[in-house]
Amino acid sequence: MHFYTSVNINYLPKARILAESVKKYCKGARFSLIFSDKWPAEIDAEKEPFDEIITVEELKIPVDNLNFWIFTHTVVELCTAVKGQALVNFLEEGSEKVVYLDPDVVVFDDLHELEALLDKYSIILTPHVTIPEQEKAAIMDNEICALKHGAYNFGFYAVKNDKNGMAFARWWRDRLLDFCFDDIPNGIFTDQKWGDLVPCLFENVFITRDPGYNVSTWNISNRQISKSESNIYMVNDVPLKFYHFSGFDSGAQADMLGLYANGNKYLYELRKWYIKQQKEHEQDKYSKYPSKYNFYDNNKKITKEERTLIHKRMDVLEYFKDTNPYVVNQEKSYYKWYRAEVDATPEEGNDIDVEELKVENQKLKTELYNIYGSKTWKIVHKMAVSKLGKWLYRRG
Repeated sequence: MHFYTSVNINYLPKARILAESVKKYCKGARFSLIFSDKWPAEIDAEKEPFDEIITVEELKIPVDNLNFWIFTHTVVELCTAVKGQALVNFLEEGSEKVVYLDPDVVVFDDLHELEALLDKYSIILTPHVTIPEQEKAAIMDNEICALKHGAYNFGFYAVKNDKNGMAFARWWRDRLLDFCFDDIPNGIFTDQKWGDLVPCLFENVFITRDPGYNVSTWNISNRQISKSESNIYMVNDVPLKFYHFSGFDSGAQADMLGLYANGNKYLYELRKWYIKQQKEHEQDKYSKYPSKYNFYDNNKKITKEERTLIHKRMDVLEYFKDTNPYVVNQEKSYYKWYRAEVDATPEEGNDIDVEELKVENQKLKTELYNIYGSKTWKIVHKMAVSKLGKWLYRRG
């Protein structure tokens, strides 16, 4: 099988962990890295655990102005927008079975069952949730979240090189060229919401509900993690195929474990293991590297508002579409126009210290984690969801 993932420099260490896990459990697998950034000079690509490294410039994305297209996307939007073109390329080049995994996924078992499924089906997807939630908080956190972000998690999908699989790949690639944005109010969330339409538009789609696939914080409320006598991680008594460490850097993964792990020691064991793996693969170093596409050529950081306006305002898009927006000193300078016509200078004395806000935000997350991870919280939470707790709540 042909595996691939898509990253910028900040997620390279996670991609290393993923690639090593794929090579360990999926013998003979090919692994490609799609890289949307400037490759660091100090890293020898030949020593990386990837069979090939493909930059966004090498993907041959069918747009008139690649620099302009890249500029309209945040880094997260860009790393998802290129996934469709990469899939099309791999299928057209002859790969028989292509599997995408997000860089923060780790494989823990062989995927021979997945390979067998691809003999029969063209497209394989995994839903975010497969068992109805019972508690209102879990409904909001997991089911409503899936309604907003997409029924299927596109941190994984598998596609066979047949007529149906190719039709899906080209359709999805085309949608991502124009509509791969984080814009939930208007019905899209990067590449993922498009997945909701896949079972409607294409034949031979398999929705796997195997609890060992794509285990993450959005489904651990209904997936019990344990270990077998042979020290293999199990999920609802079947082997753990791959775990998705989504939301690790933002702190969301720790927060959700605090809410839904229910003291399961194996979930915290996995988290501790992943922290160690990231450290060994230089996550602390490369998470701080400036991403190439986050800055103008004068090293000023690009805001999401600057990216959004240029593709939503048709007059602005039309005027600058033939330029490279990253270049500051040119006749049609988007950088200068935006600051002259749009950007408002904060009033004196009302400057916002972004770094201070980030520090304060992290403090709050740490406090929440300490609360949700404490024995006191677990006791109170169990009491609250018990029959007695619910009875007391109804009694006011």
